[in-house]
Amino acid sequence: MGMFSADNPWVFIFGLLGNISTFLVFLAPLPTFIRVCKKKSTEGFQSIPYVVSLFSAMLWLYYAFVKSGAFLLITINSFGCVVETLYIVVYIVYAPKQTRMFTLRILILLDFGGFFSILLLFHFLAKGSNRVQLLGWICVAFATSVFAAPLSIIRKVIKTKSVEYMPFALSVFLTLGAVMWFFYGLLLKDMNIAVPNVLGFIFGILQMILYAIYKKQPKKMVEDPKLQLSEHIVDVVKLGTMVSSEVNAVASHSNNTNNNNNGGVVEAQNIKGNTMYASNNV
Repeated sequence: MGMFSADNPWVFIFGLLGNISTFLVFLAPLPTFIRVCKKKSTEGFQSIPYVVSLFSAMLWLYYAFVKSGAFLLITINSFGCVVETLYIVVYIVYAPKQTRMFTLRILILLDFGGFFSILLLFHFLAKGSNRVQLLGWICVAFATSVFAAPLSIIRKVIKTKSVEYMPFALSVFLTLGAVMWFFYGLLLKDMNIAVPNVLGFIFGILQMILYAIYKKQPKKMVEDPKLQLSEHIVDVVKLGTMVSSEVNAVASHSNNTNNNNNGGVVEAQNIKGNTMYASNNV
């Protein structure tokens, strides 16, 4: 491969660093799915970030195969396809029936129907350099649209003046990954790789600035139901009625506290997922 030649060692260096940073981002949801396996419940976590991340990895993997000299895109996106598939399998196994069916529909429509439609169309209708160019445009359009996912996190941080739902380490790795893949694409003279990561870098820097501004603010839960509905927050604890009124009074306070904590964990994991899949468009 050209990237291993002595003529362009920086391409290999930036590609390798991009692989490392994106590798860590792909593994970010692992604690969530370990918890899912232990509790045998998805607890309201969303599957869409993982389905979209799988589609993104498949799309960039196809692009890397069609384009010559992008081996490091193949390595990281092959790993991404395997990891995201495992996440989705675990999610489907432990999700409630309605959520499981929704995930399967999205998976079939996007990851199978959408991807194989692109595969067949480009195989039969586009040839040579035109295939690379058109496929690159699709990758750029998809990556750019998905990079808008952090806007919901930025909006939440500004509204609540709290960074409890925006993990700083994840934001750092997302920003570093965007920088590495930008220079990788730039040195390869491939703007389809470089351009989307400019947006990723901007959002990453903005998240870290917000973290620096609001990190000392006390944590608090969001009470605005419109904000919760708009960001698909799922309350996974439903309180039952108690037989004794005295027990009810005590249990109500305890369960409400637990309810808030569980809702916060679910919300944080969903937001982390949204941030993650925005970063996996390399």
